[in-house]
Amino acid sequence: MTRAHRLDCEKAAADCRFIIQSEDEDETVELARNHMREVHGQEYTDDDLRREHMQTV
Repeated sequence: MTRAHRLDCEKAAADCRFIIQSEDEDETVELARNHMREVHGQEYTDDDLRREHMQTV
C-alpha cells in the first residue's frame, strides 16, 4: 500500500483549513514550508514540519 505524507495546517494555525497530502515527502515539506511563510508569516525548518506537524497516512 502506498503511503502518503499529510500536513493539516489547522494543527499549526487554528483558523486555517489548508491541507497538503502527497506521496512525495519532500514535496509535502516544501509546500508546507512555503504556505506557512507566505500565508502565516512563520518560518519552520524541514525537521520541525516533519516532527511536529506531518503525519504519514
